[in-house]
Amino acid sequence: MSSKIKRKALRPRDIANEISACINEGNLENILDFFHPEYTMSFPPTEPPKSGISVLRESFKTFIDSKATLISKVTGEIINNDIGLLQATWKILDSSGNIITEGKSVEVTKQNSDGTWVYLIDCPYGLPSI
Repeated sequence: MSSKIKRKALRPRDIANEISACINEGNLENILDFFHPEYTMSFPPTEPPKSGISVLRESFKTFIDSKATLISKVTGEIINNDIGLLQATWKILDSSGNIITEGKSVEVTKQNSDGTWVYLIDCPYGLPSI
């Protein structure tokens, strides 16, 4: 029986890279640790926001099963006490290295009581229009 590394994000900008490592390791349960219990996602931006672990579990299981790779680069970060705001560029590659999808995201992060950081709000394709 192999034990999996329990990854944590010590800065908001570390969350996506830790999730990427978990995808590569097939560690779905650890991926879910990077999302606040009240997490909300605007995806796709033309639909109402979604919440809940089941939405995340389904999405990330697909990435793991397909051997996809997530590459993210934080291009902006601001932190105010236990809240962080990020912007990033990202892409998801298939097992052959072809781009499946890519975008520019905006995320709100929250610091846990243990000092680690999680996503609270995620807009993978930027803020939805009003």
